[in-house]
Amino acid sequence: MAAVVAATALKGRGARNARVLRGILSGATANKASQNRTRALQSHGSPECKEEPEPLSPELEYIPRKRAKNPMKAVGLAWYSLYTRTWLGYLFYRQQLRRARNRYPKGHSRTQPRLFNGVKVLPIPVLSDNYSYLIIDTQARLAVAVDPSDPQAVQASIEKEGVTLVAILCTHKHWDHSGGNRDLSRRHHDCRVYGSPQDGIPYLTHPLCHQDVVSVGRLQIRALATPGHTQGHLVYLLDGEPYEGPSCLFSGDLLFLSGCGRTFEGTAETMLSSLDTVLGLGDDTLLWPGHEYAEENLGFAGVVEPENLARERKMQWVQRQRMERKSTCPSTLGEERSYNPFLRTHCLVLQETLGLGPGPSEDEGCSRAQLLEKLRRLKDLHKSK
Repeated sequence: MAAVVAATALKGRGARNARVLRGILSGATANKASQNRTRALQSHGSPECKEEPEPLSPELEYIPRKRAKNPMKAVGLAWYSLYTRTWLGYLFYRQQLRRARNRYPKGHSRTQPRLFNGVKVLPIPVLSDNYSYLIIDTQARLAVAVDPSDPQAVQASIEKEGVTLVAILCTHKHWDHSGGNRDLSRRHHDCRVYGSPQDGIPYLTHPLCHQDVVSVGRLQIRALATPGHTQGHLVYLLDGEPYEGPSCLFSGDLLFLSGCGRTFEGTAETMLSSLDTVLGLGDDTLLWPGHEYAEENLGFAGVVEPENLARERKMQWVQRQRMERKSTCPSTLGEERSYNPFLRTHCLVLQETLGLGPGPSEDEGCSRAQLLEKLRRLKDLHKSK
């Protein structure tokens, strides 16, 4: 990801970020009305249609419709349907895979495994910013792969660790999370592929529902239904009690360091409920996300909460990590509560900043969903430099 301007994160954050936030808010609320007004003026030949809109802050840009990558727009919906429901999506994924292998022959980031009492979590950098994971019972020499999008990179880690792959856990159907299912399941004949039956996951063999548990050796992994990004999105919680260590949450595209996924197949209410599901987990739970988005996400968090000191400290650490191309995962859910705006929709300061504070008769859940929807829309309009 592109580096966030250090001055935005560390200097002059008060006045400057206030201007940036005003630019986002005014742009987000006025964009659709402005487009309709412009079309009406053009149809009547009014000279007013030639007026240029006020430019955005340099830290922001709108996602042009012609890119066809934003599913919030009509063209984006067509692209999203092609990506998820046709072989064109698979071919696009294969192209991404080839390019990433050429550009990052050793992976996009330098990662460090976490070793607990007989359990090892190994992050594997794949594609341009994705993470796959191996969860290993080191005594039984058994491994579970999470979202193995590059089967070549995952297989190399399996061979290096000297373990047997017995299960694949897929958070959702998108090719950058499920693209390696076929090759790995064919190579490892006894390997089971787990995921939601609602999501159309390729080569699924063992459907899972909310609260189902997958047991592999000492590994006890619980599936939690977290729809919103996709209809059947699951996250996986590795129980820390059997190995007397912290629990580990493999969050796919639900939750990132200081961010959350786009709501492609749900509503803000659906996504809020899914985020609340993980908010109910312990503060010491380790968060292993599906992407390396930390620097960009923290940059956006600094726009909507410029005075958040926890975010600023985390940003300084993340920038040091990324300067050396080191991975920023895992964080903890306790940390995320302190600076991730998508987990802070209950925060009155954030509600007031975005102009959505609850009134005397407003329902709290409704106002939190509105805030989440607005945050997600502003994040889509924000781009770090």
